[in-house]
Amino acid sequence: MYPSIKGRKIRIAVIGCGRISHNHFAAIERLSDDLELVAICDQDEARLDEHAERLGVAKYKFYGTLLAESNCDIVSLCTPSGLHPYETILASKFGKHVMTEKPMATRWKDGLAMVKACDDARVRLFVIKQNRRNSTIQLLKRAIDEKRFGRIHMVHMNVFWTRPQQYYDSAEWRGTWEMDGGAFMNQASHYVDLLDWLIGPIADVQAMTGTLARDIEVEDTGVMNVRWRSGALGSMAVTMLTYPKNLEGSLTIIGEKGTVRVGGVAVNEIELWDFAEPRDYDEQVKAANYQTTSVYGFGHPQYFKNVVDVLRGEAQPDTDGREGLKSLEVLIASYISARDGRTVSLPLEY
Repeated sequence: MYPSIKGRKIRIAVIGCGRISHNHFAAIERLSDDLELVAICDQDEARLDEHAERLGVAKYKFYGTLLAESNCDIVSLCTPSGLHPYETILASKFGKHVMTEKPMATRWKDGLAMVKACDDARVRLFVIKQNRRNSTIQLLKRAIDEKRFGRIHMVHMNVFWTRPQQYYDSAEWRGTWEMDGGAFMNQASHYVDLLDWLIGPIADVQAMTGTLARDIEVEDTGVMNVRWRSGALGSMAVTMLTYPKNLEGSLTIIGEKGTVRVGGVAVNEIELWDFAEPRDYDEQVKAANYQTTSVYGFGHPQYFKNVVDVLRGEAQPDTDGREGLKSLEVLIASYISARDGRTVSLPLEY
């Protein structure tokens, strides 16, 4: 269905040179045998000039001009979340593959439109979920796939980070409903993704959110209850108000034959790994732990490698547009629940 790119480097353009773009540039450099950065785009001219000079690539202030003039095969979107739908749909019209940061959109209908546009244009849509590639989470995924927990009874997540007011004040789009989303949609998006990817399809969502201390449109704190179709129950607590710095991003799973807790600042330390039946790879638990001060983890290069393999026709995508819709659906359900004070059942539409 999709033509493969073989016999040359895959040409990539990075759209937006802000905070997360550095992870993209680093991943592209690491995979330089397969990827060639050919263009960058940013509306901040000073930032654009600085990056273009450092990277030695073509620069564009206007996204449409880049799409029309660049020979890139794929665009990597590091722009405000609310722009992803427009940028994805426009790229598809120019026959460009798309890789977008989370969340893929801030509205459910926009996420659906992105998938349809890329389907119609026969281009790939990748939604970056780099936390799936973390060594700790990979080990946990293996244990779940091997059914070592038996029946999973309860799951709990904490995302206790901090985002001071100056973070939100650093750009007009931050902390807005249309362009950013709140603590669930933005900062905790990767953790919401793990709820479905690790545990399975979700049946019901209940949520409450609050804007307790930051001068923003969206929530800085929230709680969510979840019922999976398997019958398992779970919860999630998220806040960007932790004093004085990021405290933890943790996940606890309790099953009939096993209990695991993955903690650290960003699920980077397996703190408890206890199963009724041992396996030989249990010895890898300590080796899987890693130190980090970054909430982003180190999964971007591995994610980019999968994108390369897919475009070469050698692999299936880790997270394509449809996979990205799964976490967006849970996020939108949580906001509907918080707004209306009711339980929201999935799927959102049939």
